[in-house]
Amino acid sequence: METDVKAPKYSLNEEEEKKEIVRQYRALLKSLKPKLKTGHRELLRLAFEMAADAHKTMRRKSGEPYILHPLAVARICVEEIGLGVRSTICALLHDTVEDTDLTLEDIERAFGSEIARIIDGLTKIANVVDNNTTQQAENFKKILVTLTDDPRVILIKLADRLHNMRTLDSMKREKQLKVSSETVYVYAPLAHRMGLYNIKTEMEDLAMKYLEPDIYREIARKLAETRRERTRYINDFIRPVKEKLERAGLNVEVYGRPKSIHSIWNKMKKKGVAFEEVYDLFAIRVILDTPHDHEKEDCWKAYSLITDMYTPSPERLRDWLSNPKANGYEALHTTVMGSQGKWVEVQIRTKRMNEIAEKGLAAHWKYKEGTNDESRFDKWFTQIREALAQDVSSIDFLQDFKTSFLAEEIYVYTPKGDVKMLPVGATALDFAFSVHSAVGSKCIGAKVNHKLVPISHKLRSGDQIEIITSNKQKPHEDWLNFVVTTKAKSKIKDALKEEKRKVAADGKYVLQRKLESMGASVSQANIEELTSFYKMASPLDLYYQIAVKNIDLKELKEEFQVLGDKLVLPKVVKLPEPEIKAPEPDNSRPALKKESELIIFGETSDKIVYTLANCCKPIPGDDVFGFVSTGKGLIIHRTNCPNAARLMSNFGHRVVKTKWAKNKEISFLTGLKIVGLDDVGVIHKITNLVSGELKVNIAALTVEAKEGLFEGNIKLFVHDKEELDVLVDRLKRLPGIEAVERYDTELN
Repeated sequence: METDVKAPKYSLNEEEEKKEIVRQYRALLKSLKPKLKTGHRELLRLAFEMAADAHKTMRRKSGEPYILHPLAVARICVEEIGLGVRSTICALLHDTVEDTDLTLEDIERAFGSEIARIIDGLTKIANVVDNNTTQQAENFKKILVTLTDDPRVILIKLADRLHNMRTLDSMKREKQLKVSSETVYVYAPLAHRMGLYNIKTEMEDLAMKYLEPDIYREIARKLAETRRERTRYINDFIRPVKEKLERAGLNVEVYGRPKSIHSIWNKMKKKGVAFEEVYDLFAIRVILDTPHDHEKEDCWKAYSLITDMYTPSPERLRDWLSNPKANGYEALHTTVMGSQGKWVEVQIRTKRMNEIAEKGLAAHWKYKEGTNDESRFDKWFTQIREALAQDVSSIDFLQDFKTSFLAEEIYVYTPKGDVKMLPVGATALDFAFSVHSAVGSKCIGAKVNHKLVPISHKLRSGDQIEIITSNKQKPHEDWLNFVVTTKAKSKIKDALKEEKRKVAADGKYVLQRKLESMGASVSQANIEELTSFYKMASPLDLYYQIAVKNIDLKELKEEFQVLGDKLVLPKVVKLPEPEIKAPEPDNSRPALKKESELIIFGETSDKIVYTLANCCKPIPGDDVFGFVSTGKGLIIHRTNCPNAARLMSNFGHRVVKTKWAKNKEISFLTGLKIVGLDDVGVIHKITNLVSGELKVNIAALTVEAKEGLFEGNIKLFVHDKEELDVLVDRLKRLPGIEAVERYDTELN
């Protein structure tokens, strides 16, 4: 997916609108034709008419009639995910209960309880009472509760999200940021986990278009420029491969596949290379038409023939034939050296495997019919059900769900040779808890491939693990720093809570004695007053901190008065502090404009205090957003900040639209990493250019030289991104400089 998807400007009259709606409905029926049985057309027509009537007065932000959205979602469900008639009915009606006068009862009367239940799963929770969570997290948790009963809920939700991403151009900037962040944080990984690779890829590319527009456009431009050259290269590579495979009696299709913009950008960041150096821009797919019982044999035969022609990279072989991924994906991947010294990724799979790779869970069901084996999806759903049963806030659940259930998985073995699936990053302790919570709680170490390792040891695919336990062992708080699975986290937290309660009982007794000696009662009001005074989250925490002597109760008499039997804080009047003028211009005084559009460093008199985020250090010209944080006020982050997706996904309601005002008076600290050949005078050339020619103020410069290469970190003050871009460009042109990139680590 290389093209920049633009929503068409909307300009249809009423008559044309009606024709367009009918055209879309007919296209949907045409896609469904192979799946239609007696009575289906009537049901579909009823669903369409109910949806069209319910949404008749509504329009989307682009101006088009709202009904075109459910029609588009239904077409994605059928054409791109491979769902059937019942899912199509649900897709057509998915927004009615939330946005119109139609009720779940109306839907149940017309279509039955199954369809009503799916639509209920797709209907957002209107308001959230619990302060420890957010609407996004609650709604996501609700979808997952329904997912484990009927996975069609999540597939329709993914189709809905994909269409929203395709039509995001007509939305306001802050809405684009929020929706894109949520997509990349949760929905793209979920599409990947459901085996929908094409949808996952398109979601990531579209999100990047809004979150990192400059980089997106730059890579798209370079891909467009090199398209003809790449097509020629791929065709020259494919021709002899196809001929050789066909001569060997294999019925095969071979075609090239462009890498997505998002995956190219990930490679560039991970490897620290320029676009031109991303070695597997070229990907070839080999699809074999072969009987089920010959699939493995023929895939390995194709692999053998291809690696006879081209040298493979030994560490780039991925065998998902012997051990398919948890989402059902099966294939052989290898990277071979083509002509002109270019690496080419080759994916080998059969037609059945290809359908599962593209349609995910829906295709998986199709091939599973008639077999009674418990699929990997079923096991996954069981694990999600267990996680949902734990008593944790929705935000914590969403975070755990991401690390536990959306990560790539590894395969490890028990001492008896049984296979267990764990997320990437799982430790020996995660494995112990996956065996049994009692084994995890008593784990003191492990043997991985017969070698002794600590419980925090990270596992790799193929490891065989034996857990060592001791009855004296009990869970520790620092265990939470390295376990990744939801089961391990929740069991450790439960054990710590229980331990905390035992310790807190002593603290409660000490506090009671103290209050009695002061003549105060042990009432709920007094306990709440003390909990608030010591800034504790709960009375349990207060008792615990007293028990472990972190709170000294001697100060109670000095701090509180006792009136009757009540604890009262005496009123203290504080004099205003003298105003101190800083010699530097103040970096924390932006102005607030109407519609909460923050113009940073504007000239109006309405001042609002903000700080620049340390995690990404924005400078004028960067794409930014404001985030209202509890206790710290407004914090400005770059939209591509490592924390942006998490903040906007979980707390979208706290995002404030921001943009920079021109102000050349204020300088901002930023950092550059420079790599080059360790040549005499190279540092002099750099400082000469930065300070001498460009008059940019250097705050610090550190250089490390090793084996003919040097790596320099330079902290400097710039006025805006434009000035920084000019500086980076000039540095790159210096002889011997290999790479210059901005770094986001904290610059304090």
